[in-house]
Amino acid sequence: MALASTSSAPTERWPLAAVLVVDDEPGMRSFLAKTLQPRVGTLHTAADADEADALLRRHRFDLVVLDIALPGKNGIAWLRELRAQGNDCEVVLITAFADLDTAIEALRAGASDFILKPFRLTQILNAVRHGLERALLKRENWVLRRSLSQRLPAADGLVGESIAIKGLRAAIQRVAGFDSTVLLGGESGTGKEVVALALHHASARAGGPFVPVNCATMSPASIEVELFGHAGAGGQQRRDGLFVYAQGGTLFLDEIAELPLPLQAVLLRVLEDRRIRPVGSEQEVPLDVRIVASTHRRLADEVDAGRFRRDLYYRLQVVEIHLPPLRAHKEDIAALVEHFVATLAPRLGVPPIEVTPDELEFLRQYDWPGNVRELRNLIERSLILGALNVSALYPRMAPPAAAARGAARTMPTDLHELEKQHILAVLDSVAGDKSQAARLLGISRRTLERRCAEWAA
Repeated sequence: MALASTSSAPTERWPLAAVLVVDDEPGMRSFLAKTLQPRVGTLHTAADADEADALLRRHRFDLVVLDIALPGKNGIAWLRELRAQGNDCEVVLITAFADLDTAIEALRAGASDFILKPFRLTQILNAVRHGLERALLKRENWVLRRSLSQRLPAADGLVGESIAIKGLRAAIQRVAGFDSTVLLGGESGTGKEVVALALHHASARAGGPFVPVNCATMSPASIEVELFGHAGAGGQQRRDGLFVYAQGGTLFLDEIAELPLPLQAVLLRVLEDRRIRPVGSEQEVPLDVRIVASTHRRLADEVDAGRFRRDLYYRLQVVEIHLPPLRAHKEDIAALVEHFVATLAPRLGVPPIEVTPDELEFLRQYDWPGNVRELRNLIERSLILGALNVSALYPRMAPPAAAARGAARTMPTDLHELEKQHILAVLDSVAGDKSQAARLLGISRRTLERRCAEWAA
């Protein structure tokens, strides 16, 4: 049974998704279908595991609401089969008979949530909504990884004709012909990955892979394996590291300052010897990789504070390119808006929006703490809404000129204090929403939470 999303009820809608309800009770299937269908894109129901298998062969689902007590094959056994087949869709298990052991068994089988019947309406809605949010994050990550091989050419990546952008293009052309390590500096959101990609495309390595690595988002426990691979010893599966995937091309180490100190020592040896040793291996693998690193911090200060190795800093700083913040080249905003509208509208499947001269002037008055990334996000949101969404900028508009001059006189000169004030200001502008603040700042939520914990904010 399939239900299309035709309801006109004034019900909260979630991200467009496909949901499968598997329950042998007709009344429960009907209740869940009527409850969930107005909120999702498509909903299917099945009475047992065999019927659900048949649906899975024909459709892709973001989430399954699964009863444990099914006729024939029970829900937990069926869930284990799903996971063994590599299906990683979100699963909310429901049951009328359960104890702690059953709940633990369900979660170990791969369920993302577990609800006991009879449940309240808010319980099932919250469980499904949270599951769909997790599914959406997985899908966005997959699309991002896939899109890395479909990037625009480097010439289309740096938009604008300001003196700052022309100087950046000239620096890229001068540096691209050499295999020297490059360190990119500048605030979050200024486009360091775009510049790294432009360097790659302009170099003799353009035919090889471009492999970006965000050092801030990898866990300290797994980052060494992610970078250098594992030999397969000790019962672990053998896997190649990202250095190996980047052979013949460019490895972009984004947010290099977030690397733990022990890994910094290993990276220094790799840069000097041009060899890596996978975890658990005694054999070294020769490298043919160009390294481009970036950071929004001032590495010299990180060295003085003991958070970054001095020898690694000098090894990375063979060539250093600083990216200007958007407020330093606001004359490029019109070209950037045009570029983002032209590239994002077809990708989103929506018509382009028109931006009036008055709206462009308004955008030029804003200081863009999130830089080009923030502008891109604004245009994407506006395309979805069908008009330029300037109201989102009102709470974060810069103070009047007189107030700004007064603020400049009291502005601290300590870089870490400046960083703290900037991050707290962005947090305040989004009412404390750390996920949104992290996106605007261009850092991971984990990094943001660590900073806030340091400041007890």
